[in-house]
Amino acid sequence: MNMSAAEVKRAPMAQPQTTPPATPAAEPNGSEILVRCLQAEGVKFIWGYPGGSVLYIYDALYGQESIQHVLVRHEQAAVHAADGYARATGDVGVALVTSGPGVTNAVTGIATAYMDSIPMVIITGQVPTAAIGLDAFQECDTVGITRPVVKHNFLVKDVRDLAMTMKKAFHIARTGRPGPVVVDIPKDVSLKTAPYHYPDTIEMRSYNPVKKGHGGQIRKAVQLLLQAKRPYIYTGGGVVLGNAAPELRELCDLLGFPVTNTLMGLGATAASDPKFLGMLGMHGTYEANMTMQHCDVLLAVGARFDDRVIGNPKHFASVERKIIHVDIDPSSISKRVKVDIPIVGDVKDVLQELIAQVREAQARPDKAVISAWWGQINEWRKRECLKYRPGTDVIKPQYVVQTLAELTRGQDCYITSDVGQHQMWAAQFYGFEEPRRWINSGGLGTMGVGLPYAMGIKLAKPDSDVFCITGEGSIQMCIQELSTCQQYKTPVKVISLNNRYLGMVRQWQELIYDKRYAHSYMDALPDFVKLAEAYGHVGIKIEKPSEVEPALKEMIRLKDRTVFLDVRTDPTENVWPMVQAGAGITEMLLGSEDL
Repeated sequence: MNMSAAEVKRAPMAQPQTTPPATPAAEPNGSEILVRCLQAEGVKFIWGYPGGSVLYIYDALYGQESIQHVLVRHEQAAVHAADGYARATGDVGVALVTSGPGVTNAVTGIATAYMDSIPMVIITGQVPTAAIGLDAFQECDTVGITRPVVKHNFLVKDVRDLAMTMKKAFHIARTGRPGPVVVDIPKDVSLKTAPYHYPDTIEMRSYNPVKKGHGGQIRKAVQLLLQAKRPYIYTGGGVVLGNAAPELRELCDLLGFPVTNTLMGLGATAASDPKFLGMLGMHGTYEANMTMQHCDVLLAVGARFDDRVIGNPKHFASVERKIIHVDIDPSSISKRVKVDIPIVGDVKDVLQELIAQVREAQARPDKAVISAWWGQINEWRKRECLKYRPGTDVIKPQYVVQTLAELTRGQDCYITSDVGQHQMWAAQFYGFEEPRRWINSGGLGTMGVGLPYAMGIKLAKPDSDVFCITGEGSIQMCIQELSTCQQYKTPVKVISLNNRYLGMVRQWQELIYDKRYAHSYMDALPDFVKLAEAYGHVGIKIEKPSEVEPALKEMIRLKDRTVFLDVRTDPTENVWPMVQAGAGITEMLLGSEDL
């Protein structure tokens, strides 16, 4: 049927069937992007303290449940706690602080982690980008201040770069020689929005650490080791950080060679292994140091020949020996001591290749020659350099550590320490059987780390006992974290070897400064029992040797309580052996009779 023009005008037009356009999803802001990045990295805990420049980040953390934020009482403790977590678990520790004083308070913790090569990401707030350089409220040059004490740092000026920067930060922190990475985020960047994309992998042209050791160098090393007459294996924190303790133990068993660990390497070799000569260095054993000086072939793995280990480099170089040095960081090789066979690579991979080549080799170490070498080492062992006189009326600090070791033998526990005499006694007398169980500050020697370390470990390992061996000086550096322990129910055990002195300072003043004890005596100590109780914890004070074992047993029994044990120890006790500054490692003082 034909329609008139008027009817055509009135007829409705046929409409195509269409779906209403979708409303675009709101883009996340920088703070939400940051949290998603952390979740993608599997981060479980963040230690931090809020402030103006990071409040958008805290707001984003408030809206999620997969990451637990731990509110510390000082930014230094935030970084230390994240550091302790990283040391015990091998995961990247994460801390969050605000701009200005938040950053500067965190620097000690960052430097501590840097010196010991600990994988960490520290997120710092910054003033808005437009205010940078104008001396804004709580502004500081975070990149400039932290540059000497980080593996790398970033200032994120564009929110679109944030996710990629976080991927780079975690990659740099955990690969190669680990270390802390700082990511500085201006407040406006944490608020602006951008699409979120977190890459699965990352490649950086300017950063590509070597993993596999050079095959030819490894073959040379095997030949030297098999021909050695006085061999020695010297290992450091790199073996622990590289999770290479099983390979180290296998190689030592295969060769039958003596082995020593640095302060940071303790636990890589079981202390009960008869091939283990104890810790070496400034407060190392007589046999460990004498073997180090008189060996003819030295295999150094994940260690750096630092001043506390070899003493005077000229003295160390006075005896000719061949040195094989394995390390992930090429800058550490031949830095202080010239080596003969450098091997750059991941220590775990290199040790695996060394083991494979030793097994394939036709030759074996000369049993008679190696037996004669062991004969000499056992003669050195007879000096019993760690022997001390037990106290009858006064508590000897060594006895406290030994008793703790006996009570916890075979148990699942971690030992943290602060820095000073108590640290050395813990290293000498506890006897670590496994790696990552001894957590202390080696390179920087930072007082105050013990309690925050213990907090970080206890959150990561809630079923393990965590003991902090400290002194009355060190513990007061971060003692406010007893409040954090109460809030987050982290029942750690604090053992304060209280000699009323800054012990190591007093020891040096006694031996070198003619007993001029300048400001090393603690003249106004708090009542630590009442202080612990004021924070909601258990406080115990002991003054007699007979009280040591019962007090430690009671401390261990109180599984769900933080316990502060104030142990009044002999104020005159010194750490022996001791190598004085500028001396060679065989020039040891074994006791006061050597003065």
